[in-house]
Amino acid sequence: MNPPADARLRQSVVIIGGGQAAAQACEVLRKRGHSGPITVVGDEAMLPYQRPPLSKKYLAGSLDRDRLPFRHAAHYAEHAIDVRTGFAAVNIDLARRRVEIADGSSVTYDALLLATGSRPRLLPLPGAELAGVHTLRSVADVDRLRGELAAGRRGLIIGGGYIGLEVAATCRELGVEVTVLEAADRVMARVAAPVVSAFYAAEHARHGVKIRCGVRLHSLVGADATPGTPAEHAVAVGKQRVAAVRLSDGTDVTADFVLAAIGVEPADALARAAGLECDFGIVVDEYCRTSDPHIWAAGDVTRHPSPRFGGRVRLESVDNAFEQGASAALNMLGIATVHDKVPWFWSDQYDLKLVIVGLNLGFDDVVVRGDPASRAFSVCYLRGGELIAVETVNHTKDQMAARKLIPARVRPDRAKLADPAVALKDSV
Repeated sequence: MNPPADARLRQSVVIIGGGQAAAQACEVLRKRGHSGPITVVGDEAMLPYQRPPLSKKYLAGSLDRDRLPFRHAAHYAEHAIDVRTGFAAVNIDLARRRVEIADGSSVTYDALLLATGSRPRLLPLPGAELAGVHTLRSVADVDRLRGELAAGRRGLIIGGGYIGLEVAATCRELGVEVTVLEAADRVMARVAAPVVSAFYAAEHARHGVKIRCGVRLHSLVGADATPGTPAEHAVAVGKQRVAAVRLSDGTDVTADFVLAAIGVEPADALARAAGLECDFGIVVDEYCRTSDPHIWAAGDVTRHPSPRFGGRVRLESVDNAFEQGASAALNMLGIATVHDKVPWFWSDQYDLKLVIVGLNLGFDDVVVRGDPASRAFSVCYLRGGELIAVETVNHTKDQMAARKLIPARVRPDRAKLADPAVALKDSV
């Protein structure tokens, strides 16, 4: 039997993770009256921080590290939140309700929130271990990559999704030569319409990025580094430096450094080891609860039910982490809150803002609003006449309207929808 809400306010809460979901859960718990202990366990040395700037402003050096955290140490001290950084949680003892930490300490919980996020996929290729091969997920990753970004150097990015293209844009602004290799037949194929892919490919080409789609990789080729380059340390410890990516046709694409931006996987190993139900992510119910009644999960690591889009979904979205972190915190306090928000995503590349509202799962009709040549247009997805997703490029009015229309499950007039002179909000 669950304890009454007033008893829950005094319970011990442990949160594992250092991203948006963890930070939001802390905020909601204290604002909604939770007076018991809160402990946050994060494997990085930093306080919980925002990740979207990593591939853009922080990578470019225009945003300082101390502006990344959501809150600074004084805030956590003032609100009696014990943030333990620099050591990962290594085990969850379900029977004792105890989290064991890599530094040898442990902390017990009445309620546990798993907000462990995701981890970059690694290249499954010979040579992936060479010096100069990078992934991008953490501040430490970006700090290593920043050491490569000097004007005139040659960067090779494997993957033409959000992260790959955002980094490509940042690199070009710093004078780095960039080649993007993409296995699909177009960039952002998993998330955007062909017209949007073509628009962004042309924009990157205009800025000097070389994009090659439909390529297959064979291996990464190493060579001894030239003294004086950022690879000197790698050579000193006997590790070769990446010099090229070899394609399946035997040709090489030379590079001074490589970024693997081939997507992420849910960081659910801790949950799996504890025996929680997982299915390419931690399985939660509509209240963000896992298969253990004392454990909740939120953010990129979860697979949650979505009646609107059908079945379970796993969302790599800052907005979802924010909303689900809040929902999980409320449910931990006994305030029943169903998590079924319409997600939205964004990507900043050069002076372009791509915003996607909803999910285009199972669409059967597509309507383009406006002319891509104007650098402000939208793509609308319909399923059975219902508006289920909208992609906008530099079109604030359409994306704001979509965030109201999609939750309302509207069926717009198709002729009005296709007419850019008619406001999206007036197409119903």
